[in-house]
Amino acid sequence: MTSTPALSHALTESGPATGRPVLVLHGGGGPATVAPIAAHFARTAPVLLPTHPGWNGTPRPGDLTRVADLAAAYLRLLRDRRLSDVLVIGSSLGGWIAAELATADTEGLISGVVLMNAVGIEVDGEPVRDFFALDARGVAEYAYHDPERFYVDPTTVPAEQRAVVQANLAALRVYSGGPAMNDPALRPRLAAVTVPTLVVWGESDRIATPAYGEEYAASFANARMELVPEAGHLPHLEQPARTFPLLDAFATQTARR
Repeated sequence: MTSTPALSHALTESGPATGRPVLVLHGGGGPATVAPIAAHFARTAPVLLPTHPGWNGTPRPGDLTRVADLAAAYLRLLRDRRLSDVLVIGSSLGGWIAAELATADTEGLISGVVLMNAVGIEVDGEPVRDFFALDARGVAEYAYHDPERFYVDPTTVPAEQRAVVQANLAALRVYSGGPAMNDPALRPRLAAVTVPTLVVWGESDRIATPAYGEEYAASFANARMELVPEAGHLPHLEQPARTFPLLDAFATQTARR
């Protein structure tokens, strides 16, 4: 395990100094994919947006090899900052980290969890798409409702940026354990999580299907699921006008103070 000071160099903080803290956890695409979520909440709340070690050129200590390791590091971050009533929002891999955080939070530091098209659990008959086997066109087709809007031709991307993407994928492979994108031991532990949980899912996601999301929500003791029409794996990017009201309502409902 690494100590939280090792993570501080890759932590972006925004918003006012007081208010309910919001921890935003990115997926395989890096912090830019959740930057709109951080910016949305930073209007009224202090927001922590870490870059997971191994992404965007940040070092990954050799003892950070599992999603559970990341969750433990972020839980220490909350403790070290003496934060409570924390709203945790995770997208894709970040949702997996958020779920692990919820299982590990025995002190009640977290008061609400949002999983957005999260991966991490094993569901019979609904495997997560092998993301590593997809080319750029395949990623667009499986991840978005409107693939043409988000497809980026790799030949138009500078070599330096392509190298960053490849390094990010390598880090994703380490933490996720490969194409399966799950920890079979996670789902049985979610039943003990009583913190309110909102599962938000893009209806058109073919990386992790809505049926997979329904099973995720059913695994928690206190969760509900909301589908976002005309959105895929990143509903906050495709349909912000439909997604952010769901997050805002949940934030209001779960705040302790």
